[in-house]
Amino acid sequence: MTPLTAKEIKGNWATLLLPIQADDSIDFALLATELDHFIAAKVNGVYSNGSAGEFYTQSEDEFDRVSQLLAEKCTRANVPFQIGLSHTSAQQARERLRRTRSLKPSAYQVILPDWFPPSMPEILAFLEKMVAEAGSIPLILYNPPHAKRKLSPVEWATITERVPGVVGMKVPGGDDAWYAAMQPVMEKLSVFIPGHLLADGLTRGGHGAYSNVACLNPAAAQRWYELCVKNPAAGAAQGKRILAFWSANIAPIITRDGLSNMAADKAAAFAGGWLPSMSTRLRWPYRYVPEAQARAIGEVARAELPEFF
Repeated sequence: MTPLTAKEIKGNWATLLLPIQADDSIDFALLATELDHFIAAKVNGVYSNGSAGEFYTQSEDEFDRVSQLLAEKCTRANVPFQIGLSHTSAQQARERLRRTRSLKPSAYQVILPDWFPPSMPEILAFLEKMVAEAGSIPLILYNPPHAKRKLSPVEWATITERVPGVVGMKVPGGDDAWYAAMQPVMEKLSVFIPGHLLADGLTRGGHGAYSNVACLNPAAAQRWYELCVKNPAAGAAQGKRILAFWSANIAPIITRDGLSNMAADKAAAFAGGWLPSMSTRLRWPYRYVPEAQARAIGEVARAELPEFF
């Protein structure tokens, strides 16, 4: 694929969820079917090895197989794709990059080294090395809410100035003050916020979402993004209902039940029902949502968001 610029990285990108079997192995056949669904949904792009891709559990052989499958499917269909290189070890992330350059992704995603909070000089050293290794392929920096080092708008501006190979970010968003402080950065980088906040984020200068809403239904999430672009008022109205559903049914998986973001994403996918045989299962030792609970969430979704089904 042709590497994407910051202005070209936009819209609704679907996360490649990792289908886990009862023996804790990856169901690669179902993973291939999942990619077929994303391609049929005409999402703006697909990315692998995010949190929902459970990158932190994968062996290097599994990482290679996931990346190869993603590249083959998306290249054949001419769908932009990003490979997640994320690893708590900077050295391992670099090795993953070196092994996948020949797959020619549209961009790479990385997290900061995460065993000990890196200082700003260490962050710049890490990103500069990764950019140099990536060559013409740009980097997206994933800075989740649970990262040991959460970057401020001033630090994002420093990265933008010092490391031009970083063209985008995946962040949780923020309040009015955060968006105001981020405006200079948003003019240079692609800024992606959580899927359920897409409509509001687009009006504030965001460019899209690596979307948890696409977990519920990738085709419906794509239609919603396109509605937000063509008719912002209608997109915002639908967004209010999506946010209300998310706050009442998906967010409590994290805030009430004490489960992970990955568990919430898998539950949303099971509730959506668009990928038969997909379970809510996460790899050991992480707990996941019981299927009966996820099925009940799906019933609520069909009542409150009928256009998603």
